[in-house]
Amino acid sequence: MPRGRYSLHDPHDHTPLGEEHFHCAPGPSGWRYVAQLTAPSTTGPDGRPLENTVTGSVDLAIDELGRPIRLELHSANWQVRGAAIDGVTWVRTDPAGIEATEGNVAAHAFTGTSPAFLVATARLLRLTPSAVTAATRVRLVSFTGLVLAPRTLDQSWALIASETHSTDNGPLTVDEYQVTALDTGEQHAVHIAGDVVLAAPGIELEDLESPPSAFS
Repeated sequence: MPRGRYSLHDPHDHTPLGEEHFHCAPGPSGWRYVAQLTAPSTTGPDGRPLENTVTGSVDLAIDELGRPIRLELHSANWQVRGAAIDGVTWVRTDPAGIEATEGNVAAHAFTGTSPAFLVATARLLRLTPSAVTAATRVRLVSFTGLVLAPRTLDQSWALIASETHSTDNGPLTVDEYQVTALDTGEQHAVHIAGDVVLAAPGIELEDLESPPSAFS
């Protein structure tokens, strides 16, 4: 069960956005990722690190085909619950449950700032190295920011390299994806090993207590 910490920052100006403390694991019915989001690290007047303030959480479960069977996002002021039902369906509400709105889009899955969504999308598409010249289009619903505002977007994913490296814990396969935003044409690389994101825009793996899990 991988357990570790990502640091999140704005991919354009590198402003720190916080940290994501996570653990995840595959199971007989799919894969689950749970994380707490904390504010960017700060230090007190004595120079010692202060305890980070929890600003939200992520709980994502996908089935063996990569479809989201449960999504729960919490921020300081909003929360979202969703699943793959008639496309994807979600309810977004304030913590008191007073201002609830329901949404449904003919999309494949969810996405957002959490690295969990990159792993889930890669698992959903299941691209192979033989398809290095082909890109697969996917429609996603993104929830971003403290208000968890939903937005439908289209991306294309291509697996451009897959390399196996020797480590103290055995061979580790790293997949490099090229992800293209179809509305702007912007491209970026995503490196994933098993169920852990090694590098992606706005995401840095700062700590990992155990090796990534390998999907069957």
